[in-house]
Amino acid sequence: MRLQNRVAIITGGARGIGRAAAEVFCREDATVIIWDLLSEGESTAQTLRDQGFRCEFMSVSTTDVPGIKVAARDVYDRYGRIDILINNAGITRDKTLLKMSFDEWQQVIDVNLTGVFNCTKIIAPYMVEQKYGRIICTSSINGVHGAFGQTNYAAAKAGIIGMVRSWAKELGPKGITANAVAPGFIQTAMTDAMPEEVKNQAVTTIPVRRIGKPEDIANAYLFLASYEASFVNGHVLAVNGGQAL
Repeated sequence: MRLQNRVAIITGGARGIGRAAAEVFCREDATVIIWDLLSEGESTAQTLRDQGFRCEFMSVSTTDVPGIKVAARDVYDRYGRIDILINNAGITRDKTLLKMSFDEWQQVIDVNLTGVFNCTKIIAPYMVEQKYGRIICTSSINGVHGAFGQTNYAAAKAGIIGMVRSWAKELGPKGITANAVAPGFIQTAMTDAMPEEVKNQAVTTIPVRRIGKPEDIANAYLFLASYEASFVNGHVLAVNGGQAL
């Protein structure tokens, strides 16, 4: 019951880490609203409702500013508050610098960086009004250390760290904390498609000797959204099994 009476919006909550976050937050008694463009977001929400939890799905793109404004207003009008924003939505368009197109650069920046700004810019005023809020953004180990073939992704995830630290200073006095989680190698649909030898090699670089699970990241979100983290602000929480040591 760590999130009792809290209303949480989770972008990219249809599957993967976002779905795990929706499940964890529901179990902790939050009302969860999934924002995603994937239609399976509705089945995720329905599955949680079937278990007796409060969860709904809204088709929202983080790049659609007018759509975000309408969706946020709808959530606030129906529930009277928005307590937690999990900026989890993201895409990849991996290529080396010499092969990456301008469109592939822009697509990732639009969703992974500008999309985070869009959602936070629109939702933060509701949090300011209620003098309470938790803003949690998904960065990456690659946003801290860079990654071969991920100029666009690494740039966006590094940019998130800068935004979060700025928001921590601006919004902290208003009762709102802003933090980031930087996942390492996590088991998702994308990593499931990788060759086994590549995954096995990656595991050797992780001291705990396993790939992370979506629940590992969801639990980090939970901590940062909880009362226990009320004095954690502007922090980047690395969840990578020690891979970056």
